[in-house]
Amino acid sequence: MARTMWDSSVGKKTVMAVSGLVMLLYLVAHVIGNLKIFFGAGEFNHYAHWLRTVGEPFMHYEWTLWLIRIVLVVAVVAHATSAYQLSRRDLKARPVAYVHGRRRAGYATRTMRWGGIILALFIVWHILDLTTGTVHSGGFQEGHPYQNVVDTFSTWYGNVIYIVAMLALGLHIRHGFWSAAQTLGVGSRTRDRALKATADVLALLLTAGFIAVPVGVMTGVVS
Repeated sequence: MARTMWDSSVGKKTVMAVSGLVMLLYLVAHVIGNLKIFFGAGEFNHYAHWLRTVGEPFMHYEWTLWLIRIVLVVAVVAHATSAYQLSRRDLKARPVAYVHGRRRAGYATRTMRWGGIILALFIVWHILDLTTGTVHSGGFQEGHPYQNVVDTFSTWYGNVIYIVAMLALGLHIRHGFWSAAQTLGVGSRTRDRALKATADVLALLLTAGFIAVPVGVMTGVVS
């Protein structure tokens, strides 16, 4: 049953929708946590430490954080795999380009694939920069996330990478939220306008919230 569902286009779209919503919930929580940086180093570092102690004493140190990471990895892999396979299936079904060469999709739709690639590359860089410190500019300080964030956004390339990725994320959310609603049967003629408005607001708020951090560092509000 599960294999039959996965093999169908509807099944793959459902996997994309559900995994996308899981990642969206994470992004909402993540941006709220990121904005704590505007309350100072003590508040932000305490929040980062709290993430590692959630669930104690029932859960050991960092167990809950690793559980969240595992869920996110599964969601990202499922999302990317279903997106790739649907793309390949679409190309096989339409091997010849449209005669008139007219673009039928909106800007966000046309950039979903490239946006996904940009975000995948960004995730790798982001982890290597602020989680492992492998590509971090300056000296990475374990247990001092506030200073590590300031270090990253004190470089021009750190700001460019992050802001470009967040703009791609905004476009991805704007189109993906509405598409997920359609796939899961939430959309209708009367709800489509509200769903599109919700997608626009979510994309705008999340993009602005994430970009506020590097802007804060660049302007000296966060230092």
